[in-house]
Amino acid sequence: MHSDDRAEVGPAWASFVKNGGVYQQTYRLRRPDGKYRWYSVSGVSIAEPGGGIREWVGTFNDVTERKEIEEELRLAKARLTEEKLYLEQEVEDRGGFGEIIGWDTGLRDVIQRVKSVARTDSTVLLTGETGTGKELIARSIHKQSRRADKPFIKVNCAAIPTGLLESELFGAEKGAFTGAIRQRIGRIELADQGTLFLDEIGEIAPSLQPKLLRVLQEQEFERLGGIRTIKVNFRVIAATNRDLRTEAGKHEFRPDLYYRLAVFPIRMPALRERKEDIPKLVEHFVRELSRRAGKSITSIPKPAMDALTNWHWPGNVRELENFIERSIILSSGTVLATPIAELAQSVVGPAAQDEISLISIDRQHIMKTLEECGGRVGGPRGAATKLGLKRTTLQSKMKKLGIVCSELPGTDGYGTKRRLDER
Repeated sequence: MHSDDRAEVGPAWASFVKNGGVYQQTYRLRRPDGKYRWYSVSGVSIAEPGGGIREWVGTFNDVTERKEIEEELRLAKARLTEEKLYLEQEVEDRGGFGEIIGWDTGLRDVIQRVKSVARTDSTVLLTGETGTGKELIARSIHKQSRRADKPFIKVNCAAIPTGLLESELFGAEKGAFTGAIRQRIGRIELADQGTLFLDEIGEIAPSLQPKLLRVLQEQEFERLGGIRTIKVNFRVIAATNRDLRTEAGKHEFRPDLYYRLAVFPIRMPALRERKEDIPKLVEHFVRELSRRAGKSITSIPKPAMDALTNWHWPGNVRELENFIERSIILSSGTVLATPIAELAQSVVGPAAQDEISLISIDRQHIMKTLEECGGRVGGPRGAATKLGLKRTTLQSKMKKLGIVCSELPGTDGYGTKRRLDER
């Protein structure tokens, strides 16, 4: 009898032999050829005329084929459950926007390379700084590929602890490690016939790199704690913000894995290299994020747009999106209130000239708004309302930026200053 079945079968069989009655169980027995087969065992006890058990009568039916079908159905159900959980998490995690801004300008070369490789099954390595949109490009490649109607499975190698990443990728059999109370389908198996996106591939532990290399080369693997080899067919897209070529040369990253990944490299340009796309991105984020926030932002001041276009964005598109979201939160009217001075102060190490330029633009924008409002700070027609700021916040900014009322064109200085102070 198979060792996994003994704990359940033994007590039931002993009770049947001792007490009689009806016996019904299914378990595995090893045949003379050494292979296990499933049997459905049924039995009844026959009593003596004067009491006691005279004999036991039963049947052994080979149900191996039925059990194999049941196991296949169970695995299919488990796979669907894992896919459902994964897709639900994807919907929750994405929170970004599916469209790519800059197809016809700054990303022209990238898009050409995407079109060239999408219809093939070649492995793609996306490189570039954090926040440049590597995942959007990976999804675009998948959507234009022959696997578009199959799963796109993402694994963030940096977000999952090293101890869990192996089971997350390969899956695990029940009892493979402490806490493995059920069989788990891994991301590689979920990606069968589809695309596996390995984000932050440079963070994968050295101990796991040869196992990953093997599955990429052979398209087969075993679950943790398993002995059955599982065949898969998937396309790999990897992404990193590290210089893996240099690291491979220093053996800080496994060279053969690097060359297996870098079949078709695509470099994502930093946002500062595609400034012509910034106005489009700003308008896109303002439109989408204001809608989600339940606001109606219809105007972006030109000084603000100029400042956003000229900023060097060390955090790339992700930083720009976050800044626009923060601006929308601060906006109470229809005009986008951009805290440009805050942006300059929030980034460590920008050039001094950039900081001076941004502060100067913010100062000019406030002064222009004050001029348009006739020097009013508060009230429904005041500059604070138009800028989407609290009156006290605007007064604080004016003090910080050194705005004196005599600088406002068309004023006598004293009268304007008095009105500002009163409000």
